[in-house]
Amino acid sequence: MEITPELVKNLGKLSRLALTPEEEAKLEGELRSIVVFFEKLGELDTENLPEMARPVEITNRLRADEIRPSLSQSEALSVAIEQEEGQFKVPRVIE
Repeated sequence: MEITPELVKNLGKLSRLALTPEEEAKLEGELRSIVVFFEKLGELDTENLPEMARPVEITNRLRADEIRPSLSQSEALSVAIEQEEGQFKVPRVIE
């Protein structure tokens, strides 16, 4: 992919950025560097890599589910600003 000044101006326009000529020139160089980097990545041999190779092992940090007593309906509704038929009453949000 070729990074041209026109492409950078168009990207700035699409992004609604008011870029100065100096910023456009800097961005053009940075985008070229990014494209070169991805082209180098494309040259790597990934044929024998597993599908989900990760540099750091990820573990589940959620706590185990435990059955505990919960609030009764009357306790929960005790903080309600409005209630109706044993339920919280809230303003309508869909018109």
